[in-house]
Amino acid sequence: MTHPNDVPPSALLPKLATELRTRNAVAPPPWAMFAKTGVHKQRAPTQVDWWYLRSASVLRKIYLKGYIGIERLSAEYGGKRDRGSAPYHARTGSRSVLREIVHQLEKSGLVQPYKTKGRRVSPEGQRLLDSLSRDVLKAMAAERPELAKYL
Repeated sequence: MTHPNDVPPSALLPKLATELRTRNAVAPPPWAMFAKTGVHKQRAPTQVDWWYLRSASVLRKIYLKGYIGIERLSAEYGGKRDRGSAPYHARTGSRSVLREIVHQLEKSGLVQPYKTKGRRVSPEGQRLLDSLSRDVLKAMAAERPELAKYL
């Protein structure tokens, strides 16, 4: 069985974002084009489909971590804040963006709550990620035959 760890995220995430868009699993809210993704950022994202890519990335992170809450997700998507001549300090990512994405993924049935520890991937979400990982690995094996042994 192919796991999302077996393929590079740069190959998996665009396909997963496209799949989330075609399933209507997530949709950017009206405020998404104005929202920054954290206090360490100076501007809002300029990519048109950034919401779908972030949703795909969140779904993959939840799958890889087992279960995770919004606070830990915001730490994962944080960065260094520029404080001028003072040293950089770590800052967390936008929790409202992550909360909205997780709620949408939960509503679409790809993520489910796990006790009081946060969210985890549902069987349907696991099936989606595994099948897309396998498709990506097949495409990579077509280009590089030495990867065929991992199929």
